[in-house]
Order: sequence, then C-alpha cells, then structure tokens
Amino acid sequence: MRDSHVGIFDGTVFLVCDRAGDITPAADATHGLFAHDTRLLSRWQLTIDGERLSTLSIDDIQYFENRFYLVPGSQDVYVNSTLAVRRTHRLDSGLQEDLLLVNHDRRPVDLTVRIEADADFADLFAVKEGTTDRAGRHYRRVDGPRLVLGYQRERYRRETIVSATTPAEVDENGLTLRVHIEPHGRWQTRLTAEPDLAMPRGLERLSLPGRAEGHTRDKPAELREWLDRAPRLETSWEPLQNTYRQSLIDLAALRFSPFLAGAGCVLAAGLPWFMCLFGRDSILTSLQALPFAPELAATTLTVLAFRQGSRIDDFREEEPGRILHEMRYGELTAFDETPHSPYFGSADATPLFLVLLDEYERWTGDAALVRAVEQEARAAVDWIDHYADRAGNGYVSYERRNPVNGLENQCWKDSWDSISYRDGRLPGFPRATCELQGYAYDAKVRTARLAREIWHDPAYADRLEQDAADLKRRFNQDFWIDDGEYMALALDGDGRRVDALSSNVGHLLWSGIVEEPKAEALVRHLMSPAMFSGWGVRTLAEGEARYNPVGYHVGTIWPFDNSFIAWGLRRYGYADEAARIAAGILDAAAFYDGRLPEAFAGHARSDTRFPIRYPTACSPQAWSAGAPLLLLRTMLGLRPVGDDLVARPALPASLDYVALLDVIGRWGRLDAFGRSTAASGPRRYELAPQQLSAP
Repeated sequence: MRDSHVGIFDGTVFLVCDRAGDITPAADATHGLFAHDTRLLSRWQLTIDGERLSTLSIDDIQYFENRFYLVPGSQDVYVNSTLAVRRTHRLDSGLQEDLLLVNHDRRPVDLTVRIEADADFADLFAVKEGTTDRAGRHYRRVDGPRLVLGYQRERYRRETIVSATTPAEVDENGLTLRVHIEPHGRWQTRLTAEPDLAMPRGLERLSLPGRAEGHTRDKPAELREWLDRAPRLETSWEPLQNTYRQSLIDLAALRFSPFLAGAGCVLAAGLPWFMCLFGRDSILTSLQALPFAPELAATTLTVLAFRQGSRIDDFREEEPGRILHEMRYGELTAFDETPHSPYFGSADATPLFLVLLDEYERWTGDAALVRAVEQEARAAVDWIDHYADRAGNGYVSYERRNPVNGLENQCWKDSWDSISYRDGRLPGFPRATCELQGYAYDAKVRTARLAREIWHDPAYADRLEQDAADLKRRFNQDFWIDDGEYMALALDGDGRRVDALSSNVGHLLWSGIVEEPKAEALVRHLMSPAMFSGWGVRTLAEGEARYNPVGYHVGTIWPFDNSFIAWGLRRYGYADEAARIAAGILDAAAFYDGRLPEAFAGHARSDTRFPIRYPTACSPQAWSAGAPLLLLRTMLGLRPVGDDLVARPALPASLDYVALLDVIGRWGRLDAFGRSTAASGPRRYELAPQQLSAP
C-alpha cells in the first residue's frame, strides 16, 4: 500500500482508509473494510458540522488497531483549533471506531457529528480489476437504532450493520449525532460496522475475528502469548532484533482459523490481495517458521490434507491427490465465475506438502499426525507420479486445463512472462520448471523415511528411494547446460532446455537434487554480479532478454526466495555465501522498519543507498515475514538429528553475536549460539557442531 493509505488487519479481515481514518472509494479503489474476499464497507466518512477533518498524527498501536489525531476543517492555513478529535479504529468482529471529542474552549459547543456509510459488497477480485458492478440487489434499511446495508443474489447474502453506543438519528445514508460539550469537557461514542456473512447455502456463517465462542477476544493478550512462546533472540545488532519481532507480529496478524481447523490457525498469504489460504505460501511459510511456531505447520498440513483433490474437475484444475492452490469465499467464487472454491492450479504445493510433513515430524516428533494423513500423503505421491507428468517424460510439469481463468504458470513464479528463454521467447506447454523436479525429488526421499520409520512399509520406502535416485540421475543430465554450467530454468513441451538463468536454480540446492560437482558452478552463478545485487539474489539474471529490475518475477528480489536459496547453500556447505545473502536481506529489512515486503527492485547495491521499492508489493506477506526466521536458522545451522538439535553457526562478518534461546522441538526447548569469525577469504567448511541434547 502507498503511504497515503493506512491499514490494519487481522487474519482475513483488513481495513484500508486514508490518513484521516475515512474510507473514500472515489479517492482510491482499494479503500474499504474487507473480510473473506468481500468489501463490507465502501464508504465511512466522518464530518463535524459538515466539515471533514485534517490529520495531525497517526499512531499504529497494533496490527489490529490504530489511532488518528485530528482537528476540524482544512488546515492549509492553520487556525488554532479549540476542538480535538481522536478516532481509534479496531478490528474486532468487524470495525469498531471509538470517537473522542475534547472541547478546549472556555465556552460550551454544540456540534453535528455525521458518519456517512455505504457498502458495495464487491468481490475482492472485482475491486482489484475495477469492475464492481454486480448482478445482485443492493438494499438498505433503518432498523431502529441501526442502519442495515445489504446485498443479495439468490441465496448469497451479505450485510453490514452500522450503529452507535449513543443516541443517533439514523437514515439510509448514515448516522447523525447531536453533541453538546461543556467547556473543557469531552464526549465519546463507539461506532460499529458489524458484518453478517451468511454462506451461499444459508446454513452457516463465516466466522470473523472477535467472535470466538461468543465473546470478544483479548487480542493484546493473545499477541503477548504468541511472542512469549517464540524463541528469544539476543543479538549484537539491534535492527535484527526489530526485524525478528516484526516478523513474529506479522505472522500473528496473518493467522486465521478456517473451517475444520478447530482452534488451530493457518496463515493468509499477504495484504491486500491475498488474505486467504494459499497452499504453496502456507507450506513454505510453515517451513520457515518451524523452529519458532511449529503449530502453524500442524494446522496447515491438517487443513490441506482435508481439502486435498479427490476428482477430475477441469474448471478448478482439481485432480486426485493434488493439494489446493487458493481458497476464496467471495461472490465470484460462490457463483463459479472464478474457480477458487478451491482452485488447485499449482504444480508445487503437492510435493511441498510432503516436504513439510517430513520436516515437521523431524522437528516435533509428532508421528501421530504423520499416521493420520498417511493416505493423503500416498495420494500426493500418486499425483506426482501420474497426473503431474503432463509430458510423459517422468518430470513434473504443468499446462492449465482451465483456459479462461486458470493460471498459465503454475510454479511460484506465476506471472505470464516469468518463464522464458535467454532471448526472451516464451516456451510452449507443458512446462517443467527445474525447481519442481527438486521438490519432487525431496518429497520422495522424505516420504520414504516416513514410510520406513512410521508407516512400517519398507517396500514402499524402497520404491520411493529408487524413484528419487532415478529422477536425480536423469535431471542432472537433461537440465544441465554445458556451455553455461548451470541448470535450465525449465524444459519446454518438446523437451528443449529453457536456458534463462534464474533464481530457481537456488531452490535445487535446498532440495538436494544437484550432484556435488555441479553445485559449485550453480553457487558461482548465484553469487555473481548478474544474479546477486548486494541486497539479494535476483529472480532473473541481469543480461537476460526479459530482465527488468522492477519486473515482478524477471529481476526483482524476493526475500522468501533468498531465504530458501541461503538454506540450500548451507546444505551444500557454502556457509559464507549463505551468510552474504542473509546479510543483504537483513540489511534491506532495516530500511523497511523490519517488515520485508513481497519483493523489492533488483538494482545493484552499489547504485543505491537503500533497496528500491517494488510499486505494488504486498506488505506484510507471510513468506516475507518468514524469511528472517529461516535466515536465522540458516546462520545458526540448526538441524534436527534424531532427538537432538545440531547447531553449526556461520554468521556474516558484520554480525558479531546471535543467540536463539528456547528453540522449540522434540527435544523440548534448547539454546543455540553463534559468533562471527570474520575470517578472510571464502571457505567451504562448517564449524564443529554443537550437539544440544535435552537434559
């Protein structure tokens, strides 16, 4: 969001307003109160005696609450105001606004306070595309002291109920309050806009934060408990402390409890357009956060297993065993105008589901969950072996089966131009991007361990290990570009190598599919000036035909991408290179007050004193919030081995000391420490491990 916007959010609910606290859709199409993919307020404007207010200051109290300090009228030429106005916005079962007026005059005042309210109930996709005219019927009615704003289309119904805690004159456009304040006195009221979200079948209602078992949640206490449960960071560099805390707060803010999750939470992907469940994003963020909040992984695995594909459905791109990509609840989804109920168009969520399942058990020892989702895990392997092999060549590839509104690119770089040859041409379909093969390899190796140790099926484990070994052998032959000494970005529909150099090759390292002799060449490319800007690794190398430092997937730097690349570098023993990437991303975070955006521009650090913003980056975004957590794990070299935690610290030279206390895992809670050696020259070795065993 731009600086002219102010936002608060809580799970799938968020509010975007101007700097006076007003929702003014004429000023910006993204303004509104949104929940479950629907805009529930499209106008919320406060006037006093017919005048709008001017902003003095804004206090961002918490992610779910902020406060505006204002005075009446235009302040182009300042006149001492004797009336102070304070608006406090809070998300709690909708929007609560606490309005406080203070009269600093020696005389009493009589004021007319007016709140104009409206709701277009537009689907979030329609808001994004600027097409908010809908087929249903809008209505509004005065219901005693309440204003009811509503929308109905067949059995799909949404309402927002506006009221005040003090007497008000209610009409179809808002509320008017007549206010008398004595000299140096004060007056206050609470304005509420509470949504009523009936499901399309009219059988149940979508839940909102604040409606927990019929009582108001104590959100400040919940946040304190969340922060207290996480490992405690001690470091010599204060900006890292700030980034760590902000990451934990943003993950707390993005939590929500979907149907069937019980008291557990999953993560919305990012503000403002992705405040819903995404399979890939939830899985990767859960991986990043495992040492810090393992319960996120447990709920993510449970919910995704329940929603796993079970039939062939071209519109939703559903197939048996496939893990969903995106789940929405707006009007367009309810009437099958978009396929997100859920939509399954991602080729990576399914193998990544298996990767997370194994890593979760390694950290927590929760074999019960692994046994509970055994059938879903086996179905995911079957999907990789059969449905994902679009070209019949033994590789995971994708080609959309919904030609109207399915995704063309179904890897994490899902924009239309993200997969290209070096000369800029776009390859044909199906496309088998390189990282998908790494994920499939890792998934089979990990699932083999689960089959052998927990499901007690050694024959199945043997088969998976053989499949993985065969995939690794073929991959290193078929994707390797000899003259450039790097892995192809993809194979096209005819099996030709798509030869652009991209950050995708970094994901191959954390999957382990690259043969050791080839890894050194990949690392050399990743850390070259064409790829590494000084702030991070670019999504596409400088010099490629489609390279653009402010292109979404063709030259920008994504913090989440870099966190997994750094993790992969540590896997292959490149500790210094991993530390350089960690240092660049964490330095960038300091310029964003600790909140890493979805992406930032790929300009060289030598050309800019700070990382240049990407204009429409989501912020906060779940896997960007998770990036500092995985980078901490990587710098400390944390790895579960049996019932022990092993630490192999390798810090950047600029970071003297890091301690992560009370790291959560099957061992209980343990501490890990690291100090920088500031050694000169590159090294490819790791410090002797700290074996941290529970007493």
